[in-house]
Amino acid sequence: MLQRFYPYAYVDNAYDIGYERLYAEGWRGVIFDIDNTLVPHGAPADQRSIDLVKRLLGIGFQVMMLSNNKEPRVKMFCDKVGTAYIFKAGKPFPAGYQRAMEQMGTRPENTLFVGDQLFTDVWGAKRAGMRTYLVKPIHPKEEIQIVIKRFFEKIVLYFYEKERRQR
Repeated sequence: MLQRFYPYAYVDNAYDIGYERLYAEGWRGVIFDIDNTLVPHGAPADQRSIDLVKRLLGIGFQVMMLSNNKEPRVKMFCDKVGTAYIFKAGKPFPAGYQRAMEQMGTRPENTLFVGDQLFTDVWGAKRAGMRTYLVKPIHPKEEIQIVIKRFFEKIVLYFYEKERRQR
C-alpha cells in the first residue's frame, strides 16, 4: 500500500542527480517542483538554479516547472531561470503533469519528475506514469500543512528505506 508513494530514488538534492547519464539512457524531459526542491520556500531563483536549468538545456533536456503555488510566485522564479511553467497545478492529480509533458513534447516513459514532497510531488508524478526523484527539503521552515505532511512522510520513508535495504 505504501509503495504507491515510494520514489524511484531518494537523493540529497536536485543538483547532484546524474542528468548526463539519464539523457544517455533516453530520458528527454525534466519537470521540477520549485519550493524546497530548487530553492527555499518562496525564495527567488538563485545562481545555482539558473545554472542547473542551463546545464539541462545544454544536455538537450526539455525543462518545465510544475507548482501548486500561485502564478506571481511561479512566474517570478521561471522568468529568471528561463523555463515554462504551470501554476496551481493541482498536484497530486495527474492532469498538471500530463499538461507539462504535452507542452514539452515528452511522454511518461522519457520524463523525470523531481520534487521534495511524497504526497503531492511523487505520488502525482507516479500517477502520471513518470519516474520520480524525491529530494530532501532545502530548508526546514515550511507552512504548517506541509509540516504535518512531513510527519507522515517520515513513516513512509522509514518503510521505503527498510524495503530498499532488503533488496
